[in-house]
Order: sequence, then structure tokens, then C-alpha cells
Amino acid sequence: MTLFGFKEAEVAELVRAVSIGTLDRDAIENAFARAMWTGIAEPGDRVAGQLVDQLGPARALAALVERRPAGDIASSELSVADAQQALDRWMPRLQPATMLQWLRQGARYGARLVTPVDDSWPSGFADLRHHGPIALWTRGRPETLAALSNSIALVGARAATGYGEHVAMEASAGLVDRGFAIVSGAAYGIDGMAHRAALASRGHTIAFLAGGVDRFYPSGHDALLNRIVENGLVASELPCGSAPTRWRFLQRNRLIAAASLATVVLEAGWRSGSLNTAHHANDAGRPVGAVPGPVTSAASAGCHKLIRDGVAELVTTTAEMAELVGVIEAGEPESRTRENTRVLDAVSARVPRSPDDIAARAGLTVAETQSELARLEVEGVVRGSERGWTKRGTPREP
Repeated sequence: MTLFGFKEAEVAELVRAVSIGTLDRDAIENAFARAMWTGIAEPGDRVAGQLVDQLGPARALAALVERRPAGDIASSELSVADAQQALDRWMPRLQPATMLQWLRQGARYGARLVTPVDDSWPSGFADLRHHGPIALWTRGRPETLAALSNSIALVGARAATGYGEHVAMEASAGLVDRGFAIVSGAAYGIDGMAHRAALASRGHTIAFLAGGVDRFYPSGHDALLNRIVENGLVASELPCGSAPTRWRFLQRNRLIAAASLATVVLEAGWRSGSLNTAHHANDAGRPVGAVPGPVTSAASAGCHKLIRDGVAELVTTTAEMAELVGVIEAGEPESRTRENTRVLDAVSARVPRSPDDIAARAGLTVAETQSELARLEVEGVVRGSERGWTKRGTPREP
């Protein structure tokens, strides 16, 4: 038997190799079709999104394989002219040997194909509508994808200054400490520092790539991306073997913006690609924050423009970044003592810590620490459990 002209047994074996869980024939057919569409259409191709939504991935792929004319796939939302232009773009990529290689290469690198029917599919992609990804290729810890539901994107200049990298490190570590996952693009400069700080803080981090997940870019970040694979997740809407291009970087940015609850630009020049991410976030209805820099610094001119144009809200602390998504931390009472403050600083919002660990971090005795923890618990600032102590967050009033 055949499937889209391929041997069904071969297709089933390859699809199962890059899938999680047991798939029946219909699921295999649709997963295969989505995998093929990731290589046939460029990221963000509106017509491909419309056709897949209109016909379903399998029927849409069958229309290409059967060389159906543009008039057959046109609809009230898709004109014949648009359909014909799309077919002219897609048909040169309809190469059987290449198409199967996308799956073989994915299986070789341990990649996983995630589709909209999977529970872990990022819900934020729905806001991209027809411009959304048809499927995602991922490498790393599958459970990390679920962390996108409570994530903040940290982006910025590749040619970051020492100031920018310091801000990125503090922001990433502080947000991880507050329970957020960190999303970025694995580029040099701000992106790389955001990922490193998240890993150092034992937090979740997700890197969206502009090429296949088997082709790490930039090459100078091979070690960093391998660490993300081991402890977090790398993801792309392009199949293995795909090269990053300027267009794909710009389109990749919409995934970073849509997958996260908010985007914060930490440092950006006038023409920085991170401004593109900020505008994607704004278009998707996500809050945008920007960190100001010295008015004499060209490296912060883009951040100042976002703030001046009303695209971004000025943020200077991790707490203000968390406020973008509605998390307001408890204020500091006037009666806060030095010991009280030191204990509070040593408690994480994400990782439960024992009194001994908190005492060591605060530089206090265990007895003093336990006493301060009790006071903070009464205030509703921290909570204790069998696993340890964590901070409480106070949601913004609707």
C-alpha cells in the first residue's frame, strides 16, 4: 500500500520515529502531511496555512501530489490567483527523496514532531491564525514545551554591551526565580546570555531556531544549544536540514513572540532584529517591555524608540517585567528588618528550599531563618511545604 505515493510501511516507520505516543493510520497520515508541509512552504506562508486549515493537512498535501489545478483548491477566502502563485512556489519542493530525508534526518538527531493535535502544542500560536506554524520540530526535554504557558521572551542585540549582558543575566535569573520559563532565539549577545542565566538558575528555557534543529546556528553556540537540548528545548517550524536565512530569522521571531506571555527587549539598536520580535508581540496582543539604557548609547536606541512610540512599557526590574503578565509582588512593609529581607531574598518562587539552604544563602543561623520564615508566612509572602519554602506571587487585580 502507498501513502501520497510513498510506501506506507516506510512512512509509518519514519513518522513513529519522530512522534511521541501510539499513532493510528489517520494520525500517521496527518503527521506525515504536516511534516512535509514544514518543508514545502516557507514559515508564515498564509496560503499554506489557509489551505491546511481549509482541507486538513492530508487532503492539502494530496492536492499537491495529485497536481490538482489552482481552481480546485481556491475558495471564498483563497483566490485562484493566490492559489496559482502558491502552487508555483511549492511544486519545486515536491521532491520525494528530499521529503523522506526530512524525516530520516529528524529521526537520526532524535527530533520530535509536535502538531496542533498534541496536548503540548503552544496555545499562543492560535493568535497567528493562518500565519502560524503547521508543525514544530523539537529536540530536548518534551515536558519543557508545556512551560511556554508561563514564559517570557527575552530578546536583544547580538552586539550587546556589558551593560546589556548584565541586564539580561539579572532579568533571566530573576524571572526563573519567579517561576517563568525563558524564551529566546539563541543568537549571540542578549539571547545567549538569557539562555545561559536560565540554565544556571536551573530554569526552563526554549530556543526557537531559524533553521533545522539539526543545524545549530550560530555555530559558536553549539555548546550552548547542546546544553539547552539536555536541559530545555530547541524548536523550529522547519524540517531538519533546513538552512537559516534572513527571512526565516524574521519569521522565527513571530514564534518567540506568540509562544510567550510577554516579550522584553533588553538592549537593541535602531535596526536590531529584536524590534521585529517586539512588533510581532504587539500585533499578537502580547505585552511588550523595554529596558532603557544611557541616552548616549546607540545600543539602546531601539529600546527608547519602542518606549517613545508606545509599543513597549518601560521596565527596569525583574518585578516590573513580571508585572507585564499580571504578577505583582508583595510590597515591602516599613517594618521589614535586615534579617527579614535577607531571608526573603534567599527564597525562590520556583525551587523549594530547605531552611538550612535558605540560612546558608542569607548568611543567618537556621534558628533565625526559621523565625523569619514564620513571620513571612504570616504576611502571606512565602509558603512552606514538605519540599521546602517558596515565595508567593500576588496576581494583578482584574
